[in-house]
Amino acid sequence: MEQCASVEREVDKVLQKFLTYGQHCEQSLEELLHYVGQLRAELANAALQGTPLSATLSLVMSQCCRKIKDTVQKLASDHKDIHSSVSRVGKAIDRVSLRASLGWGWGCPGASVSGSVGGGKVSVSSMDAESQSPVSCPRQNFDSEICGVVSDAVWDSREKQQQILQMAIVEHLYQQGMLSVAEELCQESTLNVDLDFKQPFLELNRILEALHEQDLGPALEWAISHRQRLLELNSSLEFKLHRLHFIRLLASGPEKQLEALSYARHFQPFARLHQREIQVMMGSLVYLRLGLEKSPYCHLLDNSHWAEICETFTRDACSLLGLSVESPLSVSFASGCVALPVLMNIKAVIEQRQCTGVWSHKDELPIEIELGMKCWYHSVFACPILRQQTSDSNPPIKLICGHVISRDALNKLINGGKLKCPYCPMEQNPADGKRIIF
Repeated sequence: MEQCASVEREVDKVLQKFLTYGQHCEQSLEELLHYVGQLRAELANAALQGTPLSATLSLVMSQCCRKIKDTVQKLASDHKDIHSSVSRVGKAIDRVSLRASLGWGWGCPGASVSGSVGGGKVSVSSMDAESQSPVSCPRQNFDSEICGVVSDAVWDSREKQQQILQMAIVEHLYQQGMLSVAEELCQESTLNVDLDFKQPFLELNRILEALHEQDLGPALEWAISHRQRLLELNSSLEFKLHRLHFIRLLASGPEKQLEALSYARHFQPFARLHQREIQVMMGSLVYLRLGLEKSPYCHLLDNSHWAEICETFTRDACSLLGLSVESPLSVSFASGCVALPVLMNIKAVIEQRQCTGVWSHKDELPIEIELGMKCWYHSVFACPILRQQTSDSNPPIKLICGHVISRDALNKLINGGKLKCPYCPMEQNPADGKRIIF
């Protein structure tokens, strides 16, 4: 977005000034130190010889004091100029934050985009509030009518909007591990959150904190207790946890060799799927006395394994508990940043052409907006007859011949109680069509 680009340009200017100031400051101070050092040596010589201070040396000292004062004043002036540049960045960020609070805060429309695959309208769930009075911002950076992109009639009541948004923020805080902040928000907003809702987040954060401290115990205990469900997901989490524990034993040196060999029995259930990795770990025992750091197996000691296990645990645990890996609030915000400029352009076109009623539903946008692969969560189907994306009220229907059309298209193709497939000559009973759920 243009406003974000404006902030980025201001930041680039400040960074360049910091770089230039740092180089200039370092050079000036080095020259000054060298000059003072020479003068100090001359004064020391004069003191050793017991000669009185000459007029020339007194003049040089006065010039030195003046040079120090001028240098300090120049550096202070340059530093003050940098402060003004930083202040400009702060004001630019404040304007963005102000606009974000109007567009995404407690009182203005927002959208939680669920994404789509293969085109079609993007599904959204309402997460907004009534428009606030517009705030005057620089025209080159902001549009003062962002809150007016969507008609208020599209959204739910103000109370419902605030409840949805508060719940999204609380979920985001729980997911980021900011438990105390989430609890404080629940108290101040009088939002009732069930313990069943909090429990998965509390458990996940407890285990992740242990993993960040390189404590595998809680994660292993959780993986073993959920072994069967993890296997159904084709998850390798338990094996990776055992492998990491085995590597820690190897890293402890030869004195842990017997314990490592004993622990290797945990790999038996995973021998069929992870045979190659197990062979590598067993082969590393040959170099244990010489030190794995200088062996062909030094990659086993890479610290990246800890980041990988945290990522694997988060992904598999969220999948098992029915949670999203990424915060829905952050995904909604990022999607809104992409969609908002397009919606503002569409709003201008609608007003220009006086096309009222184009956007009257809260569960879809008036046009397709490409959010990128990252926001593709589910498949969609567009009817090849009506060229419309199917929905819950107009689901895809599979005919006996195997072709798929929408229910609306099926109803329009019925003639005399019979249906003829538009792609093949097969006639069939419309009641024989079966709904498809992707």
